[in-house]
Amino acid sequence: MIQTRVKNLLKTRPVALILLIFLAFIALGMPDGLLGVGWPSIRAGFGQPLDVLGLLLFTMMVGYLTSSFLSGELTRRWGVGKVLIISCLVTGAGLIGYTLVPGWGMMVALGLFAGLGAGAVDSSLNAYVAANFGPGLMQWLHASYGIGVTTGPLIMTAMLARYSSWRPGYLVVGGFQLVLALSFVLSLPLWNWKKTEKTEEVEQAPVTSASLKETLRQPRVWASMALFFFYVGSEVTLGTWVYSLLTEGRSIDPKLAGYFAGSYWFTFTLGRVLAGVLTHKINIQKLVVICIAAALAGTVVLGLNLGTWVNLAAVALVGFAFAPVFPGLMSGTPGRVGQAHSNNTIGMQAAAGSLGGTGLTSLVGVLAQTFSLEVVPLVLLVFLGCLLGLYLLFRRKGNAEAAAGQS
Repeated sequence: MIQTRVKNLLKTRPVALILLIFLAFIALGMPDGLLGVGWPSIRAGFGQPLDVLGLLLFTMMVGYLTSSFLSGELTRRWGVGKVLIISCLVTGAGLIGYTLVPGWGMMVALGLFAGLGAGAVDSSLNAYVAANFGPGLMQWLHASYGIGVTTGPLIMTAMLARYSSWRPGYLVVGGFQLVLALSFVLSLPLWNWKKTEKTEEVEQAPVTSASLKETLRQPRVWASMALFFFYVGSEVTLGTWVYSLLTEGRSIDPKLAGYFAGSYWFTFTLGRVLAGVLTHKINIQKLVVICIAAALAGTVVLGLNLGTWVNLAAVALVGFAFAPVFPGLMSGTPGRVGQAHSNNTIGMQAAAGSLGGTGLTSLVGVLAQTFSLEVVPLVLLVFLGCLLGLYLLFRRKGNAEAAAGQS
């Protein structure tokens, strides 16, 4: 009887961990979904122009990059469970702090805390899942982020409709972060679980990893980083500015526009779930090209402004098309840069993506303030065109040049 209970416990512990991991990534996505819908009300409340969003995005990026860089060392010292507890507490404090500060500058400063918490959660959980659960669960992990980023706009839309204020939305999500931190405290022993099963596979000769200095000398590494710069910049740009485009630029009802923003992240999540099922059956390189092309088509339709429901379909299409691109680009890293440079490049690509998400989204804000919000789909076309051109260039050259660089 005791032996049976022990076996059952060993089976349920990974399940419990997986549920907690999914919840953590849902929580990671929620604040990202809040900002796009909440921004018009936030800037109006603080009396700020469109383009100052870049200041908040910048401090969030600084916090994110800092904690991402340090997450490996922090996890080694404290363990992943304690890192998650602290990260959720910091994130929750930052989000709730948004609702309490009287001035815009103080909210910008608190963005550093939100970024610190998000970066540590993102990096530590990706590393933990990769080490203990494998690539299959990784697809579902990022689908969980999609659930969170889909829920965020819906929460903010509901709070704006009920209270005519953006603050309750951040209170709800900040409170969820604190509750999640408590759940990590109560489940702390679970995080000691490690994958112990060893498969009987033929051992392969280890690949010598290049130094960071050697990797930085490779032009294809910088080109691969540019892929993530433009992709993440495109994803975040539309997610952040579509609500403002529809409400302030095209006078669509704010509640309906909130659902537009939610549809973007909803189809994004749906696409990630389907991609996790289909990637074993479809060539990932072809899928990435098809999806970027579909996103371009959806952006063209959005720019034409053919009507409210056509806009909705266009936004949903772009979200669906974006879904497989990031995992596809990440899994193709060894083929683009060579196995020896792969580990270094993956981290650099993540940093480039964060810079693109901040820099390009901020640039769109400046252009929208200078001209009009109708620049959003136009500039997005440029970003996606650069992304597709670079990716096709890599495909044309093939893997031969990358393989030669492994030596």
